[in-house]
Amino acid sequence: MIRIATAILAFSLLSCADANDQNAAIAGTTEKGKSNTKESPKEDTVGSGAPALDTAQYNRLQKYLANGDTTGRWPVKHDYPLPGAVLPFNRVIAYYGNLYSTRMGALGEFPKKEMLAKLQAEVKRWSDADSVIKAVPALHYIAVTAQGAPGKGNTYRLRMPHHQIDTVINWAKEINALVFIDIQVGHSTLQQEMPEFEKYLAMPNVHFGIDPEFSMKGGERPGSVIGTFDAADINYATEYLASVVKKYNIPPKMLVVHRFTQRMVTNYKNIKLRPEVQIVMDMDGWGIAAKKRSTYYSFIAPEPVQFTGFKLFYGNDTKRSGAERIMTPQELLELRPTPIYIQYQ
Repeated sequence: MIRIATAILAFSLLSCADANDQNAAIAGTTEKGKSNTKESPKEDTVGSGAPALDTAQYNRLQKYLANGDTTGRWPVKHDYPLPGAVLPFNRVIAYYGNLYSTRMGALGEFPKKEMLAKLQAEVKRWSDADSVIKAVPALHYIAVTAQGAPGKGNTYRLRMPHHQIDTVINWAKEINALVFIDIQVGHSTLQQEMPEFEKYLAMPNVHFGIDPEFSMKGGERPGSVIGTFDAADINYATEYLASVVKKYNIPPKMLVVHRFTQRMVTNYKNIKLRPEVQIVMDMDGWGIAAKKRSTYYSFIAPEPVQFTGFKLFYGNDTKRSGAERIMTPQELLELRPTPIYIQYQ
């Protein structure tokens, strides 16, 4: 445990909070009764036990999230998800981090009791700001951290012990929160890392996140340059998650993909959407509000995949940026499209 904690602390200077220094930087329903979402066969009951999907409400909320978009990009046309889908019926408010580090996010920075109370306070702020979409809490745990040294197998990544994931899952139960397992692959691959977490992904409330920033396809040291995932990588992730959904007969999984540069995600038009998985492209950059909006409108909004997310940094958006406060729910609700996943680090 001491070795793991030391390794993460040593690498915290290269965590996504600091490596971002390298960053340069619905039209909805058309005619009455017609939807921008492709129709799929509707079932009254499903094996997972989830009620049938309310497609009319799904369409209304998609239009609501598009927030008056006139580009034709939003909402994205896609088949309806399987019943039990979290989005767009809920807005996920997540605390992100690692239990071995106080520098990688709110989950790990604050003691458990304080952290859960702070998260619930943020959920209430969002509930007060938007009465249309229910705000729900989540704990987003970094279960594989990229490393600045090769380590075993020259993978430049370190897997956390499963008992830490168990701890986060138990904490989540106390406030009825969702859980995300997030991975930074370093020189490893999604194919090598994702199967390690199948027993957790088999749980209906556990979802997944991937971080292109630390996917070093050129063999660089993590943190020295910004990494990348291609559509093919994301398609593998959704294919794997879809297989888990089918195998365990559970509701759809969410997949969060962090992004704050153009190259971090390539060939976005080739990303395949599946009824078993809901993809969130998460704006991961830090800075003053104007810079964060610019990043969102440069790399997230113009390249629609399915849903959008937005990350807020308690430290980097204020102390390191010179701002007096982080952006408010009201400010984020003005974005077009409006993010459905909000992450605090």
